[in-house]
Amino acid sequence: MSEHLRLALRLASSGLPVLPLREGKLPFGNCPACTENACGGRPNMKTPGVCTCLLPCHGWAAATTSPQTINAATWTMAWRQAAAVAYHPGGGGLTVVDLDNADAVAWARDTLPATRTVATTRGEHWLYRGVMRSRNGVRDGVDIKSLMSYARWLGPGTGAMTPLPAAVLSLAVKEPATAPRGSQAIAVSVGAGGGECPHRTPTYLERGIAMAEQRITEASSAVHATVYRTFLAVLSTHGRCGCLTEAHTARLFTAAAAKGETARHCTDAWTNARTTLGL
Repeated sequence: MSEHLRLALRLASSGLPVLPLREGKLPFGNCPACTENACGGRPNMKTPGVCTCLLPCHGWAAATTSPQTINAATWTMAWRQAAAVAYHPGGGGLTVVDLDNADAVAWARDTLPATRTVATTRGEHWLYRGVMRSRNGVRDGVDIKSLMSYARWLGPGTGAMTPLPAAVLSLAVKEPATAPRGSQAIAVSVGAGGGECPHRTPTYLERGIAMAEQRITEASSAVHATVYRTFLAVLSTHGRCGCLTEAHTARLFTAAAAKGETARHCTDAWTNARTTLGL
């Protein structure tokens, strides 16, 4: 058994969907049976490993946690030729901020909440718990890898992994056409009065955020409307006094993302709620 195959099985047993990479950090191409998507077309983009031929035919979508699939005879050649092991971050409930140079790493250290980091050839991967849309080039030397993407496995990294923050979610959001420039910012400033905040007690604020998370999580229909109304309720109570921090908004965005909301919709809903309240 090859070293890459042993690593793939170990990662898969921990719940991380894996796939082999060839030279150049690229996934293997379509197998002969699936050339030009003869197997039935594009795979289900929400479900990795849907191609029944069991070969790594569709890049990240071939990632799997199944030891039977990984050990299948049809995968043997791919693992034998593999130059590295990759994984599908979104399939494992993760988001990777890929920092490709020293300037990008310095920016992350100044801007993003600390989390687990993995050294790369030219920079670092910052790993967060939570999923979002993937997007390349969000900043110079910065890519987001989560859903419908793959990342090379470079080791477990160091540090405690923290929840996906709003600062990262907002990176993948394009400016809404109807929103004025700069209105995407989700930080809530302290009110102009600058007085003592009547709500700033750990119990009161924590209970409010927890109830908002629960309301979003339990929504069985009209998720868009529920997210907006919840954001509106939170902002109406805490938006003018400076109670909210980025950690609080990240919790709300993460709860919404778990219900299938995109980062763009979350930011739009937050911006619309602030506009409605005149914040």
